[in-house]
Amino acid sequence: MLSDRSRPVIEATLPVVADNIAEIATRFYAHLFGEHPELIDGVFNRGNQAERTQQMALAGSVAVFAGSLLKVPEQTPEHLLSRIAHKHASLGVTPAQYDVVHDNLFWAIVDVLGDAVTPEVAAAWDEVYWLMAYALINQERGLYSAGGVRPETVWREWEVAEKIPETEEVVTFRMRRVGDRLVKTSLPGQYVTVQVPMPDGVRQPRQYSLTKADDGEHRQFSVKRVRGGGKPDGEVSNLLCDTVGVGDRLTMSLPFGDVVLDDSGRPVVFISAGIGITPMAGMLSHLTAAGSHLPITLLHADVDEASFALREQVLADLRRLPEGTAHVWYERGADSSLPVDGVHSGMIDLDDVKLPEGAGYYLCGPLPFMKSVRSTLIDRGVAARDIQYEVFGPDLWQADLATEATPGASDGGAPLPG
Repeated sequence: MLSDRSRPVIEATLPVVADNIAEIATRFYAHLFGEHPELIDGVFNRGNQAERTQQMALAGSVAVFAGSLLKVPEQTPEHLLSRIAHKHASLGVTPAQYDVVHDNLFWAIVDVLGDAVTPEVAAAWDEVYWLMAYALINQERGLYSAGGVRPETVWREWEVAEKIPETEEVVTFRMRRVGDRLVKTSLPGQYVTVQVPMPDGVRQPRQYSLTKADDGEHRQFSVKRVRGGGKPDGEVSNLLCDTVGVGDRLTMSLPFGDVVLDDSGRPVVFISAGIGITPMAGMLSHLTAAGSHLPITLLHADVDEASFALREQVLADLRRLPEGTAHVWYERGADSSLPVDGVHSGMIDLDDVKLPEGAGYYLCGPLPFMKSVRSTLIDRGVAARDIQYEVFGPDLWQADLATEATPGASDGGAPLPG
């Protein structure tokens, strides 16, 4: 809880810090990598740095956390913190790295705000930082403990057993464990971090949703090529798709991720677009393996049938579920040979389907798609707490949702560190 001494200082300075937090974050990362270039090797995604999404994410999370301490002093924004903690654990982040971040972040605050950062202001924001840091450290310690690992041992070597082309843009990697070690079972909806050496020797981490239930020996994830469209292409996705083959080895983390299928026994609705099908495929695979009899509905939007990655797997799983139904929407028309309950033309329209009562909803796809779907669901009476979503990369939406849940908080806000 924020101290009585710091509270009025944070109340007075939060607007100024919030107005300048994007610039603070930008200078923070530049200074951090200048002082600690080793952190770009295996920890930070330099693609996100180039796109500035990481900077936006850090900025939003700090501002929202501080605002939450003022508005709801008896609790911290657990959902926001949980998402960050899972991402950090998948990268093997250590408590000592919070000291490094602290020193460089406060350098950036002073660099941007100058003399406005009096000793009193610095002390108050120092308190906010460590309240957030210790909350994350504690969550991450729990995640490491549950996995039976330390930060430096979250990594395992896996061998590519199969490389399966799904579409022109998506490839599935079926990985086989190396050696006789036990494989920590994943939860439905979780992801792994894959750490890939680049041609310049720098290891780059990327998170990929697990698309099939574990069998004790294999893990499976799918990769979509990132096309730059005038900007540089995604370095990791294209390297994996073009150069990694059967028999090669990849370094992968244990499974992490806070968006997991609940076990409450209620109906489930999956709503996805494009490569957002991947966490849905993983959850469907788990449901099929468990012999679920729950009502399961899949609503998926794509460009056309040829672009629908993992379609054979997910529809085969749905056919094995006695209460499984599927509807698809194709931007280029409703031509389809798939065994689904409805094929629709154009953008997804939830008025085309009947939604089950009391369901839990899982969303994944482009951010505008998820925002639109979530708004429609809420307009139709679905409680916000019944809607979970997964976003790929730094979460540029999470803080907006955290702000919604904070009484009296202002609109806006931004993202979570990825």
